[in-house]
Amino acid sequence: MAKDPLFVIVVIAMAAVAIILMIGIGGFGRGGEFNRKYANKLMRMRIFTQFIAVVLILLFVWIARGGE
Repeated sequence: MAKDPLFVIVVIAMAAVAIILMIGIGGFGRGGEFNRKYANKLMRMRIFTQFIAVVLILLFVWIARGGE
């Protein structure tokens, strides 16, 4: 499974979501100018990447089951 290219893409997408989430939580925790400037942009970016990750996961599961 780890050699499947789609699985690797799914893992990368999930890592991207986690990284964006950590940056957002860190900015929220520190507050200040960074949070005021980038909080909404980071949240929108996380939601978009999370949507892409979920679609890729569903695609991977569908293909793994044989496309039934």
